[in-house]
Amino acid sequence: NKLKGTEVRKHYEIKETLGSGSFAVVKRAIRKSDKAEFAIKVIKKAKLNPEELAVVHDEVDIMHQIKHENCVHLYEMYESKKKVYMVLEILTGGELFDRVVAKGSYSEKQASDLIKSVANAIKYLHGIGIVHRDLKPENLIYASPMKDAPIKITDFGLAKYRPEEQKTMSTACGTPGYVAPEVLKNEPYGPAVDMWSL
Repeated sequence: NKLKGTEVRKHYEIKETLGSGSFAVVKRAIRKSDKAEFAIKVIKKAKLNPEELAVVHDEVDIMHQIKHENCVHLYEMYESKKKVYMVLEILTGGELFDRVVAKGSYSEKQASDLIKSVANAIKYLHGIGIVHRDLKPENLIYASPMKDAPIKITDFGLAKYRPEEQKTMSTACGTPGYVAPEVLKNEPYGPAVDMWSL
């Protein structure tokens, strides 16, 4: 359900920048109807070639299928000639990476609870034919700063939809510290690459 880019400001008050990358900024937003808070990822299309723009549309299509408590939720998407706006659940608890550094150490109980949440989300994703392909502590973000806040898998920019009949992939992608050996060896690979990262 793609909505016109010009409509986004009718429904949302766009606030300060929460983060930025090479072709996107993430801003805090407030829905005018009920004052609920969201994060809006604004993607500048001019900075993307046609293949990269196709990847953005793939990410949106994939995210529209995902409904899981440990995956960031995409509510809606608006598109104008120059920009794509992705209205996402706002996550305020920071990256797992930063929390690990701040805590200094995790007990085995804390680590196992965390991994159980992420493993459940991966099981769900694989069950609906989605392989994330870039799992790492920077892409795992806590919903809030609370100690018991749920962890959420984010950044589906490298995710691939793979129905049953097309099990293998071959694109070399991911992050060196977490990527499976078969990807580095340029061998065909499947959903198990997410388990390696985990």
